[in-house]
Amino acid sequence: MLDGNQMGILTPSAATFADPFDQFNLRILKLENRLQRERVARLKAEEIAEKGLRDLYEKQQQLALLETIATAANQSNSIDDTMRFALDAICQHTGWGFGNVYLPSATIPDYLVPAGVWHAANPAHLDAFISLTLETDFAIGEGLPGRVYQSGKPVWISDLTLDRNFPRTVVAALSGCCAAFAFPVLVGNDVLGVLEFFHHSTVSPDNQFLGVLAQIGTQLGRVVERRRAEQKLMHDATHDPLTGLPNRLLLTDRLERAVATHLRRPDIGFAVIFIDLDRFKLVNDSLGHSAGDILLQEIAHRFSQTLIESGHKLAVGEATLARLGGDEFIILLEDVQRSSIAVDIAQSLQDSLQNPLFIDGQELYSSASIGVASSEAGYTCAPDIMRDADLAMYRAKAEGRARVEIFDQSLHVDARRRLTLESELRNALKKKEFVLHYQPIISLGSRAMTGFEALVRWQKSDGQIIPPSDFIPLAEETGLIVFIGSWVLEQSLKTLARWQQEFPRAEPLSMSVNVSPRQFHQTEFVEQVINAVTASGVPPQTLRLEITESVTIQNAQHAVGILQRLREFGVRVSIDDFGTGYSSLSYLHQLPFDTLKIDRSFVSALQSRSDGGQIVQTILDLAKNLNLDVVAEGTESEDHVKILHQMGCGYAQGYFFSRPLNETAVVEMLSAKDTAVEALPPLLANG
Repeated sequence: MLDGNQMGILTPSAATFADPFDQFNLRILKLENRLQRERVARLKAEEIAEKGLRDLYEKQQQLALLETIATAANQSNSIDDTMRFALDAICQHTGWGFGNVYLPSATIPDYLVPAGVWHAANPAHLDAFISLTLETDFAIGEGLPGRVYQSGKPVWISDLTLDRNFPRTVVAALSGCCAAFAFPVLVGNDVLGVLEFFHHSTVSPDNQFLGVLAQIGTQLGRVVERRRAEQKLMHDATHDPLTGLPNRLLLTDRLERAVATHLRRPDIGFAVIFIDLDRFKLVNDSLGHSAGDILLQEIAHRFSQTLIESGHKLAVGEATLARLGGDEFIILLEDVQRSSIAVDIAQSLQDSLQNPLFIDGQELYSSASIGVASSEAGYTCAPDIMRDADLAMYRAKAEGRARVEIFDQSLHVDARRRLTLESELRNALKKKEFVLHYQPIISLGSRAMTGFEALVRWQKSDGQIIPPSDFIPLAEETGLIVFIGSWVLEQSLKTLARWQQEFPRAEPLSMSVNVSPRQFHQTEFVEQVINAVTASGVPPQTLRLEITESVTIQNAQHAVGILQRLREFGVRVSIDDFGTGYSSLSYLHQLPFDTLKIDRSFVSALQSRSDGGQIVQTILDLAKNLNLDVVAEGTESEDHVKILHQMGCGYAQGYFFSRPLNETAVVEMLSAKDTAVEALPPLLANG
């Protein structure tokens, strides 16, 4: 090159070397040619070096991007935060203006839905496209996200207007989106999400960057997998595995928050509803634990729906339904202004159980004992209000179950008394403090005493008499009723055996013995009855077991099996307190009963209520059609006896004839000259 002009390479001829000056020029030309070659080589080397530096810088930037996303993702508190950090970092690195996240649908297989997590450099300019994107779902293979979801690999679209599988083309063009790429978030071969990005110009694919995106997708996948595992651990730690409801841990945390809020803001009240299902153990004992689990799930669903509906109607703030375990549920109502609102919701929950549940083809009925406590009592800690709601629930159970009770201070006294009573009850059998009294059962036709009902009494060593209404529910709840019931059965049969020997009759005296639901559903119940009858030596048909109709409602099929085995042995069975439960006449005829016992409430209403006689007559007609005997309980007046006899009732018992008697008094009665007449009141004696 000479004076800035590039010169060609000359090939000298032989004549050229003749002139020294020419020889000098030739050397100059050779030197220039060599310099030119060196200059070209240097420029090439500089170009290679510059490209290497650019590549190195780009790799450093990409590594920095990977490191930034990794650091931010690992420090994030949620999957949404992880995705948001990734979108921001990639958009800032690439200069692409919009990024969005799609996640697999939780309800529809092979479907992607927008996660609601996005990044936009100029949201106002992209408003229409953002709105469309956040409203659009994609099936597998459909659109840009669907293709990535299907292939599990990044996809780059240089020009959106030329892509036939991009449903958002028109709105994208109007919003200035011309190119796009997307990549999957992967764990192994599973696509956990798709990130898509858009640019305002057409952009050719960058294969090297696509490789980086694939690494980012794998990196994000590991973080998402770890976050999901953490979330599952947290969910499992705070939720009941059977129903999916919050457990005690989560409920307590929210309750403590509600208490703290109320202490700061007394105008923001709260309430706790404690729920215990009635007779749930019978379902487990009769149908099995799997059926019990299904029942709990069904009831949890009913409670959830009822809580939503009632909460909307009564303007409750937050409401948390939790399962504490077993058959216990608890509800926290936040931002409740009056305790009456909590009571109304509790009653709605009770009402939701009125309709039957169908478990394994069985029609089951359930009810609940519900206690309510509210912040109006001035609670300063969570355990106190939970304790008091629990006490109110126990009062509901003691008052007959299937009811709602609200806490008051008297329950603290009752609770202490109940603890003492439970402790004493556990020792009563050892101390032989239980005694039996016997109430005569009278034939209204023959005017004869046909048998007795054995009634347990608790007489403490200090002479104090504990009413059955106080200790029987407690015994049922604690399970002690099983031992008490077995003792009553054995003792009453031994006594009956002595009476049958001492006072022989053409029709031997019978003994009616009450059987608790827990006792009835014990696995060895039938064997215990057979052994007790055999050991006593009484004819099996002189034992009449009395069970409540609720026992058969829980699982009619199971009850039929037990009753049939008892019937085959010869034992008679009566439905006690008939008409007070939820009997279904459609299956009553299937049960092998011998006797219906009309509840005392219907007998007492014979004169006081206009419908009292109609109810009793209906029961008597039903019994006649089913060929069953009938015993009227609570017969306390001469008018009762007359009306019942005229209606066709066969048997009766009550204070009109005799109070429950101890064994000595019964022996005196049986020793009378004519037990069919002289031991009875004048009305029956005179016919």
